[in-house]
Amino acid sequence: MVLNYIWIAFFLIAFGIAAVRLVCFGDVEVFPAIINSTFESSRTAFDISLGLTGVLSLWMGVMRIGEKGGVVSALARVLSPVFCRLFPEIPKGHPAMGNIFMNVAANMLGLDNAATPLGLKAMESMQELNPRKDTATNAQIMFLVLNTSGLTIIPVSIMVYRAQQGAAQPTDVFVPILLATFFATLAGIVVTSLYQRINLLHRTLLLTLGGLTLGVAAVIYGFSRLSAEAMDLVGTNVANVLLLLIIVLFIGAGVRRRINVYEAFIDGAKEGFTTAVRIIPYLVAILVAVGVFRASGAMDWLIGGLGWAVQAAGCPSEWVGALPTALMKPLSGSGARGMMVDAMATYGADSFVGRLSCIFQGSTDTTFYILAVYFGSVGVRHTRHAVACGLLADLAGVLAAIGVCYLFFG
Repeated sequence: MVLNYIWIAFFLIAFGIAAVRLVCFGDVEVFPAIINSTFESSRTAFDISLGLTGVLSLWMGVMRIGEKGGVVSALARVLSPVFCRLFPEIPKGHPAMGNIFMNVAANMLGLDNAATPLGLKAMESMQELNPRKDTATNAQIMFLVLNTSGLTIIPVSIMVYRAQQGAAQPTDVFVPILLATFFATLAGIVVTSLYQRINLLHRTLLLTLGGLTLGVAAVIYGFSRLSAEAMDLVGTNVANVLLLLIIVLFIGAGVRRRINVYEAFIDGAKEGFTTAVRIIPYLVAILVAVGVFRASGAMDWLIGGLGWAVQAAGCPSEWVGALPTALMKPLSGSGARGMMVDAMATYGADSFVGRLSCIFQGSTDTTFYILAVYFGSVGVRHTRHAVACGLLADLAGVLAAIGVCYLFFG
């Protein structure tokens, strides 16, 4: 229901602003630009789905091997003490626990191509337990918020873009991004737990969150002692070695169980193909709405209004130049990436705005894209408090990014 209102609002706001630009400013190009954006966004949605087809087929095939080989069940048993507190609706030892862990781990390593199919597999596992198939469960919402908060330990792609834009030290945003995304994830868990009345003061959860905090601190300390070149090299290789290790581990487990590994892979790959086709309408809907909103000039007006309000209030306004990346990130990952590159090209990769745009890009994930893909893949239409919790986690990430950037580079 919330997505319905947001979707309608995008079109109504876009039409209103476009009408003002035409009538008051004589901008005869605005409506053709909006219509062109609908065609371009539709094509982009299809291209994304087409691009996902091979990746989904690969990783759902690998996950099917892991399921039949017992790896997913083993992960579920190990993680049950913690995940049963965050996901109380999921029975202890259910395979969904293992699928959730695999997705979270892939996100933390910045393995987007692997994280999406693993996340879709987790959603399908949780949907099997859903008594109301068109309504999101608490477990599905908690899982989605963990994804929208975008906890990433190794933001390799952002460091590569900084290097391309001539940054003196492309890795100088590594620690700020890690801090901002950690705060976003922590805020997302807290907010969702309040909605769902989950007791976060339980000893198991406190020890887990405390351990994660120490782990993040250890990663920060370890990487801070590396040179820029070594940090890029280690980050890239660790992620890819672990990815290959997962595939080998799953195949090895399948061989040990004496299952037909090839047939198991094919069964899972077929499921990945049908999933890619199923999400096309949802992607078209959300990307067309975002494209219309941008083409109408609504995004530019919003940023300009916020900049004026900040300056009128006498507050520091250096961060406003990076705001397009923050506002675009929940709507479109590629759009936010373009905003980030544009900010670095305009202000300089080592400027405050250039660095902050990179931290914005790495602190959260594409909330509405994830909502469309994950819920669309299982036919969920009523998202309940998922949008509110996801956007609050995004807001926490944005505020943390601004504070951390002032701390490190202000």
